[in-house]
This record gives sequence, C-alpha cells and structure tokens, in this order.
Amino acid sequence: MKNSPYNLLQEIYRDDPWKMLICCIFLNQTSRKQVDQIREHFFDLYPNPKSAIEAEHEQMAETIKLLGFKNMRTKRIKKFSQQFLDMKWNNPIELHGIGQYAQDSWDIFQRYNFTVAPTDSVLKKYLSWVHEIYNERKQLNASSKSKSVLSE
Repeated sequence: MKNSPYNLLQEIYRDDPWKMLICCIFLNQTSRKQVDQIREHFFDLYPNPKSAIEAEHEQMAETIKLLGFKNMRTKRIKKFSQQFLDMKWNNPIELHGIGQYAQDSWDIFQRYNFTVAPTDSVLKKYLSWVHEIYNERKQLNASSKSKSVLSE
C-alpha cells in the first residue's frame, strides 16, 4: 500500500514492528514535532529491542528528554522491549507501556485491519483516506469492467 498524505510514523516503520510501537510510546503525551527531533538518533543508538534493553538508563533518558518524562519513559521502553522479545503475546496491548492507540496502530498497520474504530483523530483521518482510496479503486475496476463488456 502506498503511503498516505499524512506520513505517519506507523507507515514509516510499518516494516519494523518494534520501532513502530516505540514511536507510539514516544507519541504518548507529546507531539509528533518533538518525536521527529529525537527518533532517528534514538534508533541509531538503539536499532532493536536488545540494544534498548542493554542501554544505560542515563544515556537513553538523555536521548529522549525532549519528549518529557525521560526516566519514566526510559523504564517503559526497556520493560516493553524485554517483554516484546520474551513474552508470548498476541496483541501488543498485553505489553508494558502499550495502550489503545498503539493497539489500534498495530491492528491498522501490521494486521491491515481497516475496520478498527480508533479514538485518535489522526488514525481516523488515515482510515478515511484508506476507505476513500479503496472506493476509488473499486469504482475504477467497475468502470474498467463496464468498458470491456461494452467493447465486446
């Protein structure tokens, strides 16, 4: 699927589920603008769950301090990363630090479930865009079939 005009972090990190969920943790009680200022550096330092688990608390906290709640967020990221690797989980909401926004993001961007009813306004806009694209394609296909039937 092509990326939407919204350029969501979930789209950018769709192929790396751990990073996608970390972005959801980042976005909790902060803005996308703040997240964009630290995320690439964070993922350079911690490219996977193992590196996040093994990270020095103070270094990670310094890296994400712009987001606020640096110590709480660092603990959350480390515990989440440990569970991400070690737990047998079916839905990310079972993991530490993951709420409904991240679960909705998982359902939409990992499971391609476009029937989810998120409360987040940006996810709602994204789903509206998906449905609009789907309906346009459906109309195009119907139009193509009509033309081919008419040309026979």
